[in-house]
Amino acid sequence: MRNDERFEIQRAFDLLPHVIGSSWAVIWFRMKGIKKPTRDEYREKTLEFLRKIEPVFESYPKEEGFLDIIKYIEFRKNEEYEKIRSGKNKEVETRYDRYVDYG
Repeated sequence: MRNDERFEIQRAFDLLPHVIGSSWAVIWFRMKGIKKPTRDEYREKTLEFLRKIEPVFESYPKEEGFLDIIKYIEFRKNEEYEKIRSGKNKEVETRYDRYVDYG
């Protein structure tokens, strides 16, 4: 698969963890009155919300022309989940810091 064929998926996975996962996690902690969740709690909540959009990741038909992009989506999804779990997603970590510092 050419790079230009996966460009939009790459951009989506660059943004979705912090735009969807972290944003919803922050609101959840705020509404629960939890001002200082642990990093692990924050990461798990971020993953919980990000997983809610998995049907989108699985929405392409299982047809010949889509198999490469389906494989790539699965690869990027797993890669992003692991980055969140391990603290290697800098945007998610920045949003955690901002939340616990400024609530």
